[in-house]
Amino acid sequence: MDYTPMPQSFYEQPTLELAKSLLGCLLVKETEDGVASGYIVETEAYLGPEDRAAHSYGNRRTKRTEIMFQEPGRVYTYVMHTHCLVNVVSGDVGKPEAILIRAVEPYMGLEIMEKRRAGHIQKNWTNGPGKLTKALGISMNDYGRTYLEPPLIIAKGYKPDNVVEGKRVGIDNSGEARDYPWRFWIEGNTYVSR
Repeated sequence: MDYTPMPQSFYEQPTLELAKSLLGCLLVKETEDGVASGYIVETEAYLGPEDRAAHSYGNRRTKRTEIMFQEPGRVYTYVMHTHCLVNVVSGDVGKPEAILIRAVEPYMGLEIMEKRRAGHIQKNWTNGPGKLTKALGISMNDYGRTYLEPPLIIAKGYKPDNVVEGKRVGIDNSGEARDYPWRFWIEGNTYVSR
């Protein structure tokens, strides 16, 4: 199967625009088990230094956030509550912004995903940021890679009809930032996390 990764220029749009543009794109992961992929149906944007919900708030630079200071289109993975979460680095070099991929709709490699998410119905394989990384085989080993080449790429998918925006999830301790409408999802898609 030949997937053409989105070009570098795709990642160079403003973060809020990119967060919407990612909807409908195909997230593809190659592993020893085979290829698994899904259409991105939900994202959350984190606007770096000024965003109290962002890991890079106040330009915080740590071993974990270092990749956020690199060029857009890099893979930013981190572990939260034992789950690996995957982000797309956005913003210019030195401007640490990122987009969390919150949910995908399974597309290819369903048998692989079913095995990795054993005991769960298909709807619950990928309808959350920790679930989709398990299903697709995305791990901390992907940290710092680029989405421009395998094993983890974002490829062209489809243009969704209706995109909805609302508050981000699980950031109640971030002051006014908790109310920013920087979560985007495809209306009516059953794989949206909530």
